[in-house]
This record gives sequence, structure tokens and C-alpha cells, in this order.
Amino acid sequence: MRFLIALCLVALSTLRATAAVDIQEVESPNGIKAWLVEEHSIPFVALELRFRGGGNLDAEGKRGATNLMMGLLEEGTGDMDARAFARARDTLAASYRFNTNADSVSISARFLTENKEESMDLLRQALVSPSFDETAVERVRQQVLTGIRSSQTDPNDIASRAFAAQVYGDHPYATEFEGTAESVAALTREDIVQAHQNALTLDRVYVSAVGDITAEELGQMLDDLLTGLPESGPELPGDAILTFDGETTVVPFETPQSVALFAQPGMKRDDPDYFAAYILNQILGGSGFDSRLMTEVREKRGLTYGIGSYLVPRDHAELWVGQVASGNDRMADAISVVRDEWAKLATEGVTGEELEQAKTYLTGAYPLRFDSNAAIARILVGMQMDDLPVSYVETRNDRMNAVTLEQINRVASELMQPDKLTFSVVGQPAGL
Repeated sequence: MRFLIALCLVALSTLRATAAVDIQEVESPNGIKAWLVEEHSIPFVALELRFRGGGNLDAEGKRGATNLMMGLLEEGTGDMDARAFARARDTLAASYRFNTNADSVSISARFLTENKEESMDLLRQALVSPSFDETAVERVRQQVLTGIRSSQTDPNDIASRAFAAQVYGDHPYATEFEGTAESVAALTREDIVQAHQNALTLDRVYVSAVGDITAEELGQMLDDLLTGLPESGPELPGDAILTFDGETTVVPFETPQSVALFAQPGMKRDDPDYFAAYILNQILGGSGFDSRLMTEVREKRGLTYGIGSYLVPRDHAELWVGQVASGNDRMADAISVVRDEWAKLATEGVTGEELEQAKTYLTGAYPLRFDSNAAIARILVGMQMDDLPVSYVETRNDRMNAVTLEQINRVASELMQPDKLTFSVVGQPAGL
């Protein structure tokens, strides 16, 4: 019953999309910084922790160690094995999620106010003193290996790996943070312990909390939760040296439909023209059916069911990426249309009507992201990692609306590089 009540509270614990988000900057007695949005109407808290580094911190030859380590944090600690930990968590009606990507690892916690101390004590044990029991290690290792083997027959995953190897050179981005079957199989418990020491460090932690908790309570809770983690870890990798040769590479794979990833250099998140580039991408290949790529490739020619593009300002590389799937007999035509539209936008720019339509959509959709405590907590951590100010929530749409037609067309001519638009195709495409 307590667990069902908690699920109801999760569903109810939302801030209205039109309401102002009052963000407080908090610093714990031990100096841990966090952002907080107090919402005391429901006795529930969403806590988000993110540590910069992620899979990029894997030691040479140990690819997948960070990902495997994060998968083990909920598999036992101290006297508790995985089942005992799960029972304790469920008794508290708490929820913990541990995730990995190339640039960071994240911990998402949801708990009732009345169980705050017990819920955070259990999470502390998982973060600070995981057991990494050999039985659990082997069980989770097999789960990871199953996922890796499955990805080897998925055209989308194959395209992603081929694209990364083609573009990122010898940077960690060139390989999947999950590792390979060989690298994961070779990982030892010592490798996992070292990954834990490298990834969860106090000098690279970002924190946000939303819900029924005060600034003073949050500060003390963070000290209690995180004290005991390493103060610092190894250096992060440098920026990737990107290769965009403008060519189309085909990876043969037996499937009736080819998948293509395409990209060119992107833009840093803190670039003064980033909002113009963001709107430009919405017009070219953003969400919805009104983008140029969707109109030209799908609506007019029927070459695909879906196509899109997006800016990717990663920690160590900036890309402008797109993806399309098409029948083997049509992929060459789809790629030709994409290249034509890329070049056309670079030379001719956008119209005033397209700009206003994109602004209307992007500014209207933004408040809808703030639809739950958990979503707000994730947004606030992302803002911190992007070095955005607290005021960004209030000024974001104003900055979007300030983009002029002259600015966006200048950015189109400067940023778009049709000669560097590089494709990686998986399938049996005719004519490529």
C-alpha cells in the first residue's frame, strides 16, 4: 500500500507548466553546491545527482568498466545482497536509478519526506560502500553482454558504432561506453572498484532537488549522503579531433531497409549564436512534420517514414547530426535529397515565416518540459553542467525570440558545411 501511495505521489507531484520555477542556490556545510526548488504541497522529493566524466573515464583496455560499475550499485552493500537491498528500498517506497553515458553518470532518487533519512542512508550505502559481490558482478556482466550481443544485430546500433569510428578517431567517443563483449568479459572486480573511485568524485558532482525539503535540510542531507566519496578523480580526456570527409561509407548488412547517420561540425553550447543554430535545426530537421527534411524526403517523395536532425554539443565535441531509414532501393535518393537541402539552406537561408513558426513551436514547448518534480530536477542538473545561470529558465524564451532573420541566415551560411556532410550507412543500399 505504501508503494502504491508513493506511485500516486509521483504522478501528483508536479509544478504547473505556466508557474514560475523559484530556484535556490544551496551550499552544504561541507561545500557541496546544489540547486533547489521547494514544493511543499506534497510530501515527496526528487533528487538528481550527476558526475561529469562517465564512460570517458574508462582506463585503457577497460572499456565498459564504468557502465558495469553503475549497474552494480543497486546489487548489494554491506550485509545486504541484491534481494535484501531491493526489499529495503521497496519498504521505504523509494526509487533509485543509476545510469551511464559517455560524458557522465547519474543517480536519480525519489522518496517520501517521512522516509527521507532512511532512504538517503540506503542510497549512501549504495554510493559509498557497494559490495561488488562476485555473484552480482557475474550476473550483471551477463546482462550487459546480452545487450552488447543484441546490438550487434541492430542496424541502428551498427550505424552508430560505424559512425563513431569514422568521425571520432582515437577519442573515447569512437567506441561505445558499454564496451565490447571482449572488454566486458575481461573486467575484474578490481577494475570495477577502480571505476567507482574514478567516476564518483566530489569535484565533479552536480546536484538538484525538487519537492518537500528546505535549503537547510538539503545541505545537511548532501553532506550525510556524499561524505566518504573521493575528493577528486583522474583528468578528463581532451577534445576530440573530428573527421568529416564529406563521403558516404557503407557497412554491408542483410536487411530490407538501410539506416544512415549523417553529420557535420556543430556548435558549442555557450556560443553566442547557439540559439540561432538551434532554431535553424528546428527548421531543417527538428521535431514535427513541418521541417524541410521531413517535407522533402517523406512528404513529397515518400523515401522514408521518418527523418530528423539535432545539435549535439558534447563535452569534448560539437556535432550536427541527422538520421534517416529507407528501403535499400531508395536510400541513395534519400541521401541525395538531404545533401541538396543542406546546400540549399546554407546558400539561401530561411524565410521569415519559417523563423516565426519555429520560434512559436520552441517557446511554446519549453514550459511543457517542467511537468514533474523529477523532470525539473533533471533540467536543473543539465543547466548546471552547461554552466547556465539560474535565470535561464526565465530568459530562455526571450533569448529565442530575440533571434533575427538576419542573424539566423548569417549562421546558416557560416555553420552549414555541405562539403563536410558525412554519411555512414548500414544495409544493402543500391547505388552507393
